[in-house]
Amino acid sequence: MSKQKPIEIINPPNMLKAKIGGPMPALDQRAIARAEAELEKMSGQFDEWIRDELQNLTSARDAFMKAGGGEQATADLHRRAHDLKGLAPTYGYPLIGRVCNTLCKLTSDETPNIRPPAALLQAHVDAVRAMVSGKIKGGDHRWGRCWSAS
Repeated sequence: MSKQKPIEIINPPNMLKAKIGGPMPALDQRAIARAEAELEKMSGQFDEWIRDELQNLTSARDAFMKAGGGEQATADLHRRAHDLKGLAPTYGYPLIGRVCNTLCKLTSDETPNIRPPAALLQAHVDAVRAMVSGKIKGGDHRWGRCWSAS
C-alpha cells in the first residue's frame, strides 16, 4: 500500500467576527419585551394602517394598468408589494405577506424578459383587498386555508 498524505485542515479567519470585535452579545430580553409592549400599544391602529397600505398598492396597480406596464410603473408596484410583504405580518395579516411575496416575485427586475399577465397582477391585488375587507388574517380563517396550504 502506498502512503497517504496527511490531511490538512485550513480554517480561514472569521473576518466578520474580527470586524464586529468578537462574538455577538446575548440578546437583551428586557429590550425585546419593551419593544413587544410598544407594538401591542400600537396594535389598535393596525387595521387603519393596513388599509392605507392597501390603498397605496391599489394606486400603484392602477398606475401600472394605465401605463400598460412599463419599467417605472412595474417598479412602483413592486415597491408597494414589497412594503406590504414586510408590514402585513406585523399588522396581523401573514397571508397578505405571502400574497405580496408572490407579487414581488412577479414584478421583480431579476427576470426582465418575463412579463407576467396583467390579469395575474390584478388578481394578487384583488386577493389582498379581499383579505383586508374580510379580515382574513391567517390560516385559521376558513378562506385563509387556501393560501396557507400552498
